[in-house]
Formats: sequence, C-alpha cells, structure tokens
Amino acid sequence: MNKLPYEDYPEVLNAGQIAELLGISRAGAYQLLRRADFPTLHIGKRKLVPKDKLIAWIDRQTGEGVC
Repeated sequence: MNKLPYEDYPEVLNAGQIAELLGISRAGAYQLLRRADFPTLHIGKRKLVPKDKLIAWIDRQTGEGVC
C-alpha cells in the first residue's frame, strides 16, 4: 500500500482516506464514522471528517500528541 505522508492528505477525509491514514479497513473506518463521539461531517449521504478534527479525536482517545 502506498500511504501518503500526513501532510499530503486533503483537509476533509472520506472513509477510504481515513482507513488508509489509520491503517484500518474501510469497514473499520465506517464503524468509526457511525460512532457518536467521532467528528463526522454529514453532507447529503456522504460522511466526511475534517483532518484536524480527526487528529484532535485521536489525541483525546490516546491522551498523547500524534503529529
């Protein structure tokens, strides 16, 4: 898998990009997108996540800085 550097990902991520960035399956990314505490942005039927909100969510889950 050719994973992009964090900085090269767009500012708003879809499920495939979340999966690639986190190293999980697309199904796993969709499970996250359904969580009440996950910063999901709904646009029509699309579920997206702002990259900065994803990093903040990861920080809250781990209690550590990621990047």
